[in-house]
Amino acid sequence: TGPMSLECLGNLLRITLSAEYFEDKYLSLFVIDQSGTAWELDEAMAAQCGYTVTHTTWRSIEFRASALSCHSHLEKGVFTVTIQIKASHTPDISNATTHLKSASCHYGPWSPRELICENNYMEVSVRSEVPQTIKDLVQDEPEDWTLVFPEAKAEEASIWQIVFHQPEEERALLVSNAWSAGYGLNTTDSRVLLRVPYTAAQVQLVEVGALLLAQQAARLCRSNQMPSLQDQGITFSVLRSSTFYKYQWVVLMVDTAVACPVDGVDYTNKTITWTVPKYIPPLSAGMTSFKDVLVEAGVDLRKLSAKEMASRKYVLLNELKAITMKIPVGAEGGYYKTSVNNGQLGVKYIINLFLEHQWEDNKWRLTKHTIIKEIETPFEQAEVAINNNLNLSARLMNVTVGTFLPDVELVNLTIEGVVVAVPEAVQHGYLIHRTRYANGSKAYVIQVPLDAPSVKKEYVREDMRAYTLNVTLTFITYPSSETFVVPVIALSAVRDAVLPSARGFCDGRNLHLIITHGNVDQNWLPFISEWHLTQEAAQKYSYILRDNGTHLTISVPFLSPHVSYEGFHTSAIKASFYLTLKDGITLAQRRDFSISCIFSPSDLIQCLPNGTVIITAIKLVGGEDLDTALLVLRDRQCKPSLVTEKTATFKFNVNTCGTSRKVNSTTMTYENEVLYFRPGNDTPIYQLKFLCMYAVKQTADVQYESKKNPPPSIKPGFGCLALSLKIFKEKSYLEPYQESEYPVVKYLRESLYFQVELLQPKDARLDLNLDDCWATNSQSQDSLPQWHILIHGCENNKDSYRTVFHKVNYSLRVKFPQHLKRFEVRMFTFVQGTSLLQE
Repeated sequence: TGPMSLECLGNLLRITLSAEYFEDKYLSLFVIDQSGTAWELDEAMAAQCGYTVTHTTWRSIEFRASALSCHSHLEKGVFTVTIQIKASHTPDISNATTHLKSASCHYGPWSPRELICENNYMEVSVRSEVPQTIKDLVQDEPEDWTLVFPEAKAEEASIWQIVFHQPEEERALLVSNAWSAGYGLNTTDSRVLLRVPYTAAQVQLVEVGALLLAQQAARLCRSNQMPSLQDQGITFSVLRSSTFYKYQWVVLMVDTAVACPVDGVDYTNKTITWTVPKYIPPLSAGMTSFKDVLVEAGVDLRKLSAKEMASRKYVLLNELKAITMKIPVGAEGGYYKTSVNNGQLGVKYIINLFLEHQWEDNKWRLTKHTIIKEIETPFEQAEVAINNNLNLSARLMNVTVGTFLPDVELVNLTIEGVVVAVPEAVQHGYLIHRTRYANGSKAYVIQVPLDAPSVKKEYVREDMRAYTLNVTLTFITYPSSETFVVPVIALSAVRDAVLPSARGFCDGRNLHLIITHGNVDQNWLPFISEWHLTQEAAQKYSYILRDNGTHLTISVPFLSPHVSYEGFHTSAIKASFYLTLKDGITLAQRRDFSISCIFSPSDLIQCLPNGTVIITAIKLVGGEDLDTALLVLRDRQCKPSLVTEKTATFKFNVNTCGTSRKVNSTTMTYENEVLYFRPGNDTPIYQLKFLCMYAVKQTADVQYESKKNPPPSIKPGFGCLALSLKIFKEKSYLEPYQESEYPVVKYLRESLYFQVELLQPKDARLDLNLDDCWATNSQSQDSLPQWHILIHGCENNKDSYRTVFHKVNYSLRVKFPQHLKRFEVRMFTFVQGTSLLQE
């Protein structure tokens, strides 16, 4: 419990540093010797001195120490190891917290020869027995080795040198030189120890035959001879050496050969098969007999019983030729760790197997061979699950990424090309939660509002919008510090699209289209056919284009190039204007709008009092190939004076251009027509007849008698009327005062010219009549004093200068004269007694 926990495992001590306590901290590990000196542990020192440091999937750190490690204190069958850990939040280990742990474990009894194959070193310790005959012969005199062997000076008192046996040569190193080369040497009262890093220069890789025939093995038992080994087999890391040590005046030599398997692992059908040969030649020199004593196995340095192995589906085979362990991938005792290969996420299954083989032979009597083998399965690519659970009520994209193993951590996000650390993601609208599961695995939940700037919104169809979250997550693995990325592209379809809508109306001279923006048309552009309607383009054709953010208004004149005409009759002509909204990026057609209005054909003709006729002919729908410049009157010499793509305007006198005249008692009618002929054909394909009627002045005597007709009945009706009241600058009623010109300064008896107009509906059957008009001294129409300008539609008889009515005639600007009333009022002021109430 606490930051560290310990276990005694035979001749090994294990101290585990808690991941929960030391996670996200920088560590420095020291070993304390008997004098209290702290030695910082690195890879080279660990392999030389009998220490191993590994990580587990839970991100905890495991420290193991051999009973005969460099800084162990041995006393009465107990070895004691003291370690110190410095933990800090910064790489330079500043402001570190120091933890001290001292642990003692019982060891032994020792076998005459013991070999340990750790992850980072090989260790052999042998009993340093002195034969009785030598003990009897040794003279009881003071020792002075330095006089006889100067090379022994300053060396260990008990070990003189070590000799390495290699095929090409033998090499001897004194203790100090061997230590400098990375070897670990130690002696106790009864043992000599040699520790060899796998990377040592004298280590050789030797193949040991693992497939001995059963007959050879049986013959061994009968003849007490070792069988010959095949060339092909399992590779061992081998060091053949002899260690010389002195006993008083006698130099003794012991065989300190060591061998550890470096392969022998196979992966088939999701099963790990680990094979270790029993008969290892480097360890069998001088042997003439061999007998198995014990084979035990386990996981994480713990031996397992046969029942425990069966429950985990482990198989341990103790055969004549070899020992074989079979472990299903994923079985209890191992763990998965995250692995990255070429940027791809994957997993490997790790299991730390433990095998102890004891045998008897004629040379060593009993040998104990302990192999600690960390097995790692090949890389297996893994897919990352990405689930998008839309929270529609909160308008949140809720994306779960994972599951990941405990050794994975999310470090940053790439949002629209910008790398953002996890704590800063909230500033971009991202909420990130880590979900932990009971087995230690975890997933990451990313919540992003649908309206976040980095969420792409795209209109799909009808009332549907597609929201796309495109973010890249960067993860790191511990302790290997490998990184990998997971692109997250989450799509959510939401029925929240509000399409733009439109309404339109005409005012007799223009067609107006008012489009109300929705929430999907931010990048939609107005087009007339294939022509992009920009502000500059609109000004070119005297169109009005306004956008206030909520509404887009387009106004086009009745006679303009982009208005279509159809249904030409003597009483009406239908004019239509079509507008399309297109996607600003793909130019895909998104929405179509149109406005159609009925105009009077009289809008196209002016019959002036002086006998001049101005007529505008228009191209109708279906006659797109008609060239308006080729339109003529009956006299084909009369051509248009003004031509556009869709119109041709003629101006002529009624006595020219083939105009015919009809006269009756009251009117004189002039008639002509606009014609279009295909080249070489005298039959017109376009024919527009028109006429002008003028009244004939004459006097006639008419007899009549008065009859009492019943009074007309009046039925009230209800509807919406749009009216305007304007003041004009002159009697011509051409230019009204604009809002920016008010207040208008006038002097007494100067004239004001008023116009009241019915704007909607445009119905020729309606007449506008003024009933009561009055002036006040303030802007409130109900304020006093008041003065009536019109009473029941007539002038106020009490006025010194009476109101003057002005007749309204038909013109190009005035299509319905009956919808307008114009009158003139002289300026006056309100008085009280003899005082002016206002200038």
